[in-house]
Amino acid sequence: MSGPHVIRGSVSLPEAELMWRFSRSSGPGGQHVNTSDSQVELRFDLAATEALPPVWKERALERLAGRLVDGVVTVRASEHRSQWRNRETAAVRLASLLAEATAPPPKPRRPTKIPRGINERRLREKKARGETKRGRTGRDWG
Repeated sequence: MSGPHVIRGSVSLPEAELMWRFSRSSGPGGQHVNTSDSQVELRFDLAATEALPPVWKERALERLAGRLVDGVVTVRASEHRSQWRNRETAAVRLASLLAEATAPPPKPRRPTKIPRGINERRLREKKARGETKRGRTGRDWG
């Protein structure tokens, strides 16, 4: 691998906790395709890991609940003909998935107050428009 895959800050994926599985990939490859195991399946036990801070772990377990099977998150990669490149792709994909899942929630939006001058101008324009329309009635047309 090309070094530790950083999730965020100083936290990275521990190589010892990654479980790799290789199988034959579908798609292009010619004669070579039937003999090489280029598809990569990367599994990471999110429920049992000690690499993530407890708050991040809790957040990730909650957000990835639909993807987890017994607390394990799985990522597959088979785009490339090379097993090495598929390994890289899977590791990067897992790191970005965990980075997204452990990100802090966005700050709540504080509604801004409409300035008094803008509100008064809007009401003045409404009043003027109403006067214009009221002047269109056929009462004083002769």
